[in-house]
Amino acid sequence: MNEIFNFFNQNLQMIYIVILMIFVGIELISHVPAVLHTPLMSGANAIHGVVIIGAILVMLHMEPSNKLGLAIGFVAVILGTLNVVGGFVVTDRMLDMFKTRK
Repeated sequence: MNEIFNFFNQNLQMIYIVILMIFVGIELISHVPAVLHTPLMSGANAIHGVVIIGAILVMLHMEPSNKLGLAIGFVAVILGTLNVVGGFVVTDRMLDMFKTRK
């Protein structure tokens, strides 16, 4: 229990920043019109490739004996890849809506 309190005491400013980011993110997303929500989210999902690269880099520097860390990194790579592919699929479907039909 003391380890948890020490962690919070050492990282108090970072915790405040994360809480502030959560509130700012909720405010920003709630004020986005519904018409723009899908294009913005598909673009954000496509940019999610940064998370994939970050997860791979973290896994490269992890000790082979840390099975939990490697498993979490693997899950992060899989979920990030699904997010990127989903972003491209949604963007492709949106662009198909604007093509003229013959």
